[in-house]
Amino acid sequence: MNTDKTALNGAELFVQCLENEGVDYIFGIPGEENIGVMDALLDSSIEFVLTRHEQGAAFMADVYGRLTDKPGVCLATLGPGATNLITGVADANMDFSPVVAIAGQGSTTRLHKESHQVLDLVRIFEPISKYSAQIRSPEVIPEIVRKAFKDACKEKPGASFIEFPENVAGMDAGGIVPLKQQSPTTPMPAVNKVREAAELINAAKFPIIMAGNGVIRAGASQALIQFAEMLNIPVASTFMAKGVIPNAHPLSLGTVGLQAHDYVGCGFDRADLVICVGYDMIEYHPHLWHKDSNSQIIHIDSVSAEVDSYYQLATGVLGDINASLKEISKLASVHQANNFESLRDTLSDVMEEHAHDQAFPIKPQKILWDLREAMNNEDILISDVGAHKMWVARMFQAEQANTCIVSNGFASMGIGVPGAIAAKLVHPERNVVTVTGDAGFLMNSQEIETAMRLNLPVVILVWNDGEYGLIKWHQQRTFGRESHIRFNNPDLVAYAKSFGAKGYRIESTEQLLPTLKQAFEDNTVVVIDCPVDYRENMKLTEQLGELVCPI
Repeated sequence: MNTDKTALNGAELFVQCLENEGVDYIFGIPGEENIGVMDALLDSSIEFVLTRHEQGAAFMADVYGRLTDKPGVCLATLGPGATNLITGVADANMDFSPVVAIAGQGSTTRLHKESHQVLDLVRIFEPISKYSAQIRSPEVIPEIVRKAFKDACKEKPGASFIEFPENVAGMDAGGIVPLKQQSPTTPMPAVNKVREAAELINAAKFPIIMAGNGVIRAGASQALIQFAEMLNIPVASTFMAKGVIPNAHPLSLGTVGLQAHDYVGCGFDRADLVICVGYDMIEYHPHLWHKDSNSQIIHIDSVSAEVDSYYQLATGVLGDINASLKEISKLASVHQANNFESLRDTLSDVMEEHAHDQAFPIKPQKILWDLREAMNNEDILISDVGAHKMWVARMFQAEQANTCIVSNGFASMGIGVPGAIAAKLVHPERNVVTVTGDAGFLMNSQEIETAMRLNLPVVILVWNDGEYGLIKWHQQRTFGRESHIRFNNPDLVAYAKSFGAKGYRIESTEQLLPTLKQAFEDNTVVVIDCPVDYRENMKLTEQLGELVCPI
């Protein structure tokens, strides 16, 4: 601890640099090697959110970054504290969410030899981050912090990692000040590329738009909608771009991303031109939607396309996505009929098929229908990872961008509860719900205590089947039998109450909708134990295997 308050030490300068970057929250756990930073935070405007596990802290930073486009910040101590951050940091990096992860480290005087809890953290985090560096003296703190935040926010965003040795935190940093924030302006698209794209659209008979998460990151949802409306071209979105065009919009074809051939895939089968806007290959690999390579592709993004044999471009329009869409639409002709009306009608019928189904345990389609009925359009759903994620991605009808958060690049279980906490911090005025399986829920359910302590009311809708449902689904499809996927759960209602939260158990289908509505009104953390009928998984596989395209 620095007792001379007339001079800054390294930790205090570090916190000043974080304040200079506009950091509102740091999610994490204190340890012996980061006590200097923890002490400096007592005199800071930054709110430290104490979590119950470092993985939860990293997931909170991840979702915070997705919802704000500002880096979420997480903090751990050295060794096991730092390695506990890895899953959440990797998730953020692969899903292009801006995050800055910070870990304490032993003194630089012991890093050259075997030493208690010391690992080479910079090397460990290098493969899962855009920037990974160690602070070796107070003089470099402003540069390293500025670079970490700048790299985390570059297109495409991702994670940065900073290792902060404990002795450097205590060194004198007198006279050193944070660096000015500077961000590059996204360039305008090249005129000749805009013209090429317009010509391709004009020549196409059956164009279709695939919108990716880059549209949301660029704040280009409205520009995309206007582009589609002006040219009368239908839009399919990836899992991570749900809501980029309202599901209720007549040009929306819903979500593409199931590896099985779904109805939306019929649109890609027919298309002679696919206009990929803000599309990241990691969201839905082109070998799944362009396996015959019989469509031309336009790539519209702020960065160049990945190299892939199934993603050969007719042209690429690089630059500000908003400007690119606007300029292309000036030169492109309106398609008099989008030729996908029957597909849109079929998708609407699929969505409504189970609206009045009263079978119990409850079918996934019915759970999501009732959840949509209970939520406002601006409310936020955080999907954990498991069999339920497939149903959320396919069936949940998102009407606004960034209201349905799906982890799909790294796709890590356990993001649901901490993600909901971060979403509620960002948007306290909205209802927030996480849809999670019983397996994923218990991976980070300890963060219920964090939510209760911070008075953050979130709803945790647990799909209870006592199995690793997604793994069972794959086992049945591949081998026709299951292997080692069953487990026992605690009493989830009693478990919720042990934290001081509320718990409800759904015992009939007609209870679900009123329980969801009540949960949003309870103004506390609520756990809903909902039995799910995952026999629908294999039924969906069989249905899609026999699918006849309606166009």
